[in-house]
Amino acid sequence: MFPIGVNTWIWESPLTGGALAALAPRIRGFGADAVELPVEELDDWDPVAARKVLDDNGLTAAAVCAVIPPGRDLVAADPPTVARAQDYLRRCIDAAAQVGAPVVAGPMYAGVGRTWRMDPGERALHYAELRAALEPVAEHAHAAGVRLAVEPLNRYETSLLNTVAQAMEALDGLPTETVGLALDVYHMNIEEHDLVRPVAAAGSRIAHVQVCANDRGAPGTDHLDWTGFLTALRDAGYTGSLSIESFTAHNATIAVAASIWRPLARSQDAIAADGIAFLRRMTESLSS
Repeated sequence: MFPIGVNTWIWESPLTGGALAALAPRIRGFGADAVELPVEELDDWDPVAARKVLDDNGLTAAAVCAVIPPGRDLVAADPPTVARAQDYLRRCIDAAAQVGAPVVAGPMYAGVGRTWRMDPGERALHYAELRAALEPVAEHAHAAGVRLAVEPLNRYETSLLNTVAQAMEALDGLPTETVGLALDVYHMNIEEHDLVRPVAAAGSRIAHVQVCANDRGAPGTDHLDWTGFLTALRDAGYTGSLSIESFTAHNATIAVAASIWRPLARSQDAIAADGIAFLRRMTESLSS
C-alpha cells in the first residue's frame, strides 16, 4: 500500500556520497523500498551519483530532507537571511528533481530549536510572512515537478507550527499541489490529541510521512495507534512513502539536537530492520 523508506540519519550525519554507497545495499537488504536523503550542507552528496546508487540497489528516493538550523529562517528574520534560506531550499528542490525524489520535506520556516512567545496577531503576521517567503520557492518547486512538505515540530523545537491545524492555517492560500505537509508521528504523538483526526484534517495536503516509535525507536515498539493512523492515511488518499526517521548517537551534534541520550534499539540496524518488518505487516493487513 505504501512504499517503506528509511532516513540515512539512522546511521550517518552528515550524509555523503560514500556513506550512501555503503548504506544502500544494507538498506535494501532490510527490505526497504526507498531512502530519505538529508541535505545538511549543499554539495554534501551529488544527486546524479546518488540516483545511480539508488537505482543500482533497487531503491528510490522517498524525499530530500531540508535541514533548517538557526540562520535558515523564513520568518522573523532579516531579508538577507530569508533570501539565503530560499536559495538553500531551491537547491534542495534541484537535488530532489535530479535524484528522483517527489518531495522536499522539513520544517522550512524557522531554525529548529528557535522558540519565542507570540500573541495571536504576531502569529498571524508570521504566517503571512511564511506564505510570502514560500511562494517563490513553491514556484521553483512546481517548475521542477517537486512538492514541498512543510513539517510541524513539537513545542520544544519550535513555537511556530506544532500542529496540523496550525500548519493548515499557515499554508492556506498556497497551492496544495505544490505545498503540502510532512506528518511526523514523533511530533504528532506530543502535540496532537490522537493520530487519526489530524490526518483526516490534512487530507490532500499530506505530501510526506515520517514514522518511528514514540521514543524515536523502531515503529511497533511503542504505544501508538498504528492501525488507526495507517487507515486514516489510506482513507485520505495518501500514496507516498512511510519513512522511518531516527538518529545516530555517534555524531555529537545531531545526538544533542535530537536528544538521543540512550540506545533506542539493540542496534541502529534494528531500528530499520524491525521497523520495516512491522510496517510491512501492518500495511499488508490493511490491504488484505
